[in-house]
Amino acid sequence: MILASGLGVGVELDRERARLLNRELRRHEAMSRAARALARRDLSERELGDRLERARVAPAARNEAVARLAGAGVVDDERVARRRAELLAERGCGDALIRHDLAGRGIGEELVEVAVAALEPEQVRVATILRERGSSPKTARYLARKGFSEDSIGDPVAEDAPPAVR
Repeated sequence: MILASGLGVGVELDRERARLLNRELRRHEAMSRAARALARRDLSERELGDRLERARVAPAARNEAVARLAGAGVVDDERVARRRAELLAERGCGDALIRHDLAGRGIGEELVEVAVAALEPEQVRVATILRERGSSPKTARYLARKGFSEDSIGDPVAEDAPPAVR
């Protein structure tokens, strides 16, 4: 940081070098804050940018930090999408909820679709939940709240439902 601003022993701290030093300090602060945020959990580029914005990091330093970290592979939206989709699927969420969650994190639509396509099909996840909870209207409502499609919910629940009495 000091070398990048052109400072050294015997070098006068003129206005231009002070500006360079200040710019380098902002860059360093942005990278430090980004590193602290990423130490806790994986973030998408937008999430990291939002965190740095809330921390009042200057826009130029914020954009540079996000771009450098993305270029180095530290911030990877594809990895975030894949891991988050897998986690939500393990927690019993349907594709619609997973898509909504990933889009809310600023992940591009193409990466969202790739992550969802890599998951176990919705029907298989519904069957697992039906084995655990049983087939009933209450389970159907639960599945709907968890973001499963009507097609995934309707077929297995209808198959297991008792015949209607006339």
